[in-house]
Amino acid sequence: MQRVRLSSQQAPVHKLGDSQITLSPKFRLAVIQSSLLNPSSEFELSIQGEPLIPGLPDDVALNCLLRLPVESHAACRAVCKRWHLLLGNKERFFTRRKELGFKDPWLFVLAFHKCTGKIQWQVLDLTHFSWHTIPAMPCKDKVCPHGFRCVSLPHEGTLFVCGGMVSDVDCPLDSVLKYEVKRNRWTVLNNMNSARSFFASGVINGMIYVAGGNSADLFELDSAEVLDPTMGSWHPIANMGTNMASYDSAVLNGKLLVTEGWLWPFFVSPRGQVYDPSTNNWESMAVGLREGWTGSSVVVYGRLFVVSELERMKLKVYDQDSDSWDAIEGPPLPEQICKPFAVNACENRIYVVGRNLHVAVGYISSLNPPSSSDKKSNFSVRWHVIDAPGRLSDLTPSSSQVLYA
Repeated sequence: MQRVRLSSQQAPVHKLGDSQITLSPKFRLAVIQSSLLNPSSEFELSIQGEPLIPGLPDDVALNCLLRLPVESHAACRAVCKRWHLLLGNKERFFTRRKELGFKDPWLFVLAFHKCTGKIQWQVLDLTHFSWHTIPAMPCKDKVCPHGFRCVSLPHEGTLFVCGGMVSDVDCPLDSVLKYEVKRNRWTVLNNMNSARSFFASGVINGMIYVAGGNSADLFELDSAEVLDPTMGSWHPIANMGTNMASYDSAVLNGKLLVTEGWLWPFFVSPRGQVYDPSTNNWESMAVGLREGWTGSSVVVYGRLFVVSELERMKLKVYDQDSDSWDAIEGPPLPEQICKPFAVNACENRIYVVGRNLHVAVGYISSLNPPSSSDKKSNFSVRWHVIDAPGRLSDLTPSSSQVLYA
């Protein structure tokens, strides 16, 4: 029950059942000082005094409410005005989470409708396994979802979407968009020096690197550039030495690995380049690495893993010493996960998002203890499938990123 006190300006009080009853007297909640919301408006001042959860101190109650999945916020806002104030403003909600040290992983999936081609971001809360959306990207209506390249600064809760392609004219884009979890909004950053689509991207020491891709005249690029997110400006780096669009890329041991992937009819071995930012130089990728790179990659335990689109969609890991790939013990990707899929990783988990946004979580275990004299590490995987709700059944993923919120 809400505790209220009457304002000083009172109108005559009518008895219950009186036909002349009105909303007078005006009720106003008692005002007490609280550090919860740092009030700055008359509205916020007017609703303090009532506990967030009756019977609990506000700090304990706040700790509970900040754990609510975003999917339930709309319903929970109706509980009372203080809940509405906290849950109705995403920036306030996530600012409080950050202040109290909450760091839960969320899987952000760039998806498109299989009939209309319209793109949207869907977010899977990896703690509560619930889905919600974020505001639409401020970009052109008709774009090719696979032309974008997405990178992130996970612990800062920041996502970057670079480049892309206008689908009806095959024109690459130079735009750069930034999404911040704590603000729940997009910001347009400075454009890249070159418009590009289907290019390589990666984050090394907080710097965003892009390389290659298709140009405005549909020729492949050899240029590369880097963005310092704190400064907001792009600067060119050494050219790749070969014109190449990227099938996949990864950051391993502080270097950017770029592969064009196998191309039909598979007569020519795929090209691959490796960039070292410490020397600003490119070098050719090892033969075994580029020829065995047959799927989407992630880095776990400091090793490069690939979810193969061939070989019954098995998981394999690259061994740098022998320049070869080793199969991972365990079953192949679950049958519910259909191509095309998007892959990302967080700690020792691999997330594979398939058509209809079903998600397979691969738990990677190292079979060799740290004290083992065997230099070659062996790994195993076990899969768990998170079925998506029916409302997402017409969506196909094109990219995914894990951020902490």
